[in-house]
Amino acid sequence: MVGSDFLMHAVAIDFETANEQRASPCSIGLAWINDGVIESVEHHYIRPPGMRFASFNIAFHGIGPEQVEDAEEFPAVLAAIAPRLQGRTVLAHNAAFDVSVIRGTCDHYGLAYPEFDYLCTVKLAQITWPEFASHKLNNVCAELGIQFKHHDAAEDAFACASVALETLRMHEATCAASLASATGISLGRLHTGGYSPCSSAGSRPRRPRS
Repeated sequence: MVGSDFLMHAVAIDFETANEQRASPCSIGLAWINDGVIESVEHHYIRPPGMRFASFNIAFHGIGPEQVEDAEEFPAVLAAIAPRLQGRTVLAHNAAFDVSVIRGTCDHYGLAYPEFDYLCTVKLAQITWPEFASHKLNNVCAELGIQFKHHDAAEDAFACASVALETLRMHEATCAASLASATGISLGRLHTGGYSPCSSAGSRPRRPRS
């Protein structure tokens, strides 16, 4: 599979949010995949709009105002990351959430959406291993023997990338298109005019944002 577009150009992402609003990212992890190997994992704290942290979220991921008070806000973080996403398939476990964080925060700041295709590893896991009792990230990784620290954005991104590579091998796929074909999942796409969800093939794209 070395040399396939999917293996050479993929990145798994994971966001943690400060409160119940999607437009409140406080942390992002990214795991970069090249030639079938997770080559690097990175993490960035993000200063969320308004610096409002809910106690539930703090208990969930352990991030509070003190960790992000000197961090950059989302526009600066996105400006640094977006050029590196070009030509890559973005992976996320429950991609609807992570993509909605990007959309909601871009809307808050009046930013254009970055453009990329994406795949949801929850959907990939559900189709690949229907016998698993749960397809949450921690359960899938426990079943596959992937060790990581849950609810840490960088660790979650690494786990997501690991799951995606395992589904690729299980289906003997060589690229995003062949993996989508093997599983019956359509690639989602985020673009400047709106987005199309990652879902069953043949679903209708969402209406562009106004």
